[in-house]
Amino acid sequence: MKPLLADLILVVHFAFVLFVVLSLPLIWAGAAAGWRWVRNFRYRVAHLAAILFVSAEAAAGIWCPLTLWEDALRGTTPDKSFVARWIHALLFYDLPPRVFTAAYFSFAVLVALTWWRIPPKRERKTQ
Repeated sequence: MKPLLADLILVVHFAFVLFVVLSLPLIWAGAAAGWRWVRNFRYRVAHLAAILFVSAEAAAGIWCPLTLWEDALRGTTPDKSFVARWIHALLFYDLPPRVFTAAYFSFAVLVALTWWRIPPKRERKTQ
């Protein structure tokens, strides 16, 4: 049961990463194409909050809770399912932490600049 839950956490972690990374080019492409949903205020707040959370973790030297939870569930067992092995290969690289911190902050700056260049719009409630 633990390996299955660890794989589920890994998939959620991967989906979170995809949301953070792919949202930015989608926002820019959507703005150019006139897609209204890319200016959705709640979506944009969630996107900005996600990258700021990751950046704050990196700056504080804190491990992602999803990573810690997955590692705790896996214990010392080297066995991983096929999906887990490949998602791990895509998500984790062997580079110094400062490289990731710089990447996270650079990406956060791009997301913040996108707020200025392509501002979200609040939906107005009509009565």
